[in-house]
Amino acid sequence: MSDTRTVTTDDGEADVERLSTAPEEAEAPVGIGVLGWVRWTWRQLTSMRVALILLFLLSLAAIPGSLIPQNSQNAFKVQTWKAAHQGITPLYEKLQLFDVYSSVWFSAIYILLFVSLAGCIVPRTWQFVGVLRAQPPAAPRNLTRMPVYAAWRTDADPEAVNAAAHRLLRKRRFRATSAGGAVAAEKGYLREVGNLLFHFSLFALLAGFAWASLGSGQGGKLMIEGQGFANTTTQYDDFTGSAFYTVDDLDAFGFKLDGFTARYQTSGEQIGSARQFTAHIRYWTGTDDKKLTKGDIEVNHPLEIGSSKVFLIGHGYAPVVTVKNAKGEVVYKGPTPFLPQDSNLTSTGVIKVSDYGKKDGKDVDLGFNGYFLPTAPVNFEKTGPISLFPDAAEPMLVLTAFAGDLGTDSGLPQNVYQLDTSHMTQLKQDGDIARVKLKPGQGWELPDGYGTVTFDGYQQWASFNVSHRPGNAVALAGAVCAILGLIGSLFVQRRRIWVRVTASPDGSTLVELAGLARSESARTAEELAEFAVDLQDDAPALDEPDPDTVTDGPEPAAVPAPANPAPANPADPDSKE
Repeated sequence: MSDTRTVTTDDGEADVERLSTAPEEAEAPVGIGVLGWVRWTWRQLTSMRVALILLFLLSLAAIPGSLIPQNSQNAFKVQTWKAAHQGITPLYEKLQLFDVYSSVWFSAIYILLFVSLAGCIVPRTWQFVGVLRAQPPAAPRNLTRMPVYAAWRTDADPEAVNAAAHRLLRKRRFRATSAGGAVAAEKGYLREVGNLLFHFSLFALLAGFAWASLGSGQGGKLMIEGQGFANTTTQYDDFTGSAFYTVDDLDAFGFKLDGFTARYQTSGEQIGSARQFTAHIRYWTGTDDKKLTKGDIEVNHPLEIGSSKVFLIGHGYAPVVTVKNAKGEVVYKGPTPFLPQDSNLTSTGVIKVSDYGKKDGKDVDLGFNGYFLPTAPVNFEKTGPISLFPDAAEPMLVLTAFAGDLGTDSGLPQNVYQLDTSHMTQLKQDGDIARVKLKPGQGWELPDGYGTVTFDGYQQWASFNVSHRPGNAVALAGAVCAILGLIGSLFVQRRRIWVRVTASPDGSTLVELAGLARSESARTAEELAEFAVDLQDDAPALDEPDPDTVTDGPEPAAVPAPANPAPANPADPDSKE
């Protein structure tokens, strides 16, 4: 996809090669057959313009993945989001918006960009290698046509001036060569090196993401204080593997959640903002769960064990409830995780009592819908059950009760955070829905003789994500190198300098300097001026002769130059100046 061509003037002279290995834009072919169209399509796909378009589309395609919860990152949040947006969920599922990074449309853009970069890098690199091996192009016949030009006369020997110019240009880190009484020099190859590094880095970045997609796996686990976890698929709430990472590749380790510390700002404009989330754990590696090591997991500070990282991704409360039947027997006791619904951790959840027993000779299940409010207001009849602060300053549990069949014995999967009331009846008290507000230690006698419910207190829970992503290091290195390459391609300027020294009939020596850069820049003129000053030590300028004695000649080089040369804009080709 790279080319090198020459720019030809009106008189047929090849002035200078291009200073870039960028591909030449091609127009759409006409009447060249199927093979010709395939070649044209390939050139378009591997052009810089299409690569930039695909990169922009990839950036746009990644936006839904950052705004909508993803199954690959947190299936727990996906379930919560679906429950809160049931109307639009089917459309999102059809568009694969809960699995953006593995969707068909995202993969198509990703693969096309991968092919486009590969098709651009390979020929461009080959072309650049050829440029590095070649000598700087010879000086054009008319140096006055260059963007920057200077000339003066001296009485130094032409060969000595050429040698001095060659030496000074090499000292300035130019690649220089002498031929035909002229010196050609070129500098700024790091610009193209930076350009290629940027392309290679993008390729490495995409390759890193592809490797992570094919060789990564992750799972989610919600744990209540005091619970333990072993890194096996049976212990996960959800697990997602890949083609090269299966259940047989899981690292052997586990940990126990001893406690959780949460601190919030208590005053100011940001009151209620989280200031610390820390899960206190003890973990083990291998199969020996007796050798425990203490550790902490914080947000953005995961625990790294082997090739896996354990991230802290969520936190909430689990009310501890005791349910007794009409005989006073305990049929349910323990903490039940409730899911936060806002920044103040107003949480919703359900309690399913499937082992209640019999009531009036029939098997009965109990179910409770509830809200847990860490800091409950004095009265929320008008606002509904809400929490005023995320910390548990005034905890309260609000419950409504149902009796009937939970459907847990049907064999069909159920969401543990939702209550199926299709085969249940809501209990009523005094002709109204049976509802209660409980503070820790308080109980509720259920209507119709169903027993009692006691709110014993609460525990905290934390949700973790165990992730194995082997391509992150490659992607990070690619991103860093891409920035470095971009800096080189933007701030390094590729330029050329020519020096031609010719003997004049009057016995003097004419020294001509010309400079050319890929883009117009004042730095080119400054650099040529500095070089001209340095060259004065070996080729001092003669005093300017009387203009009345000057005779017009056929070449611009026949005109005496001023004693203090300075680069100027190109002269008119028909002028004798």
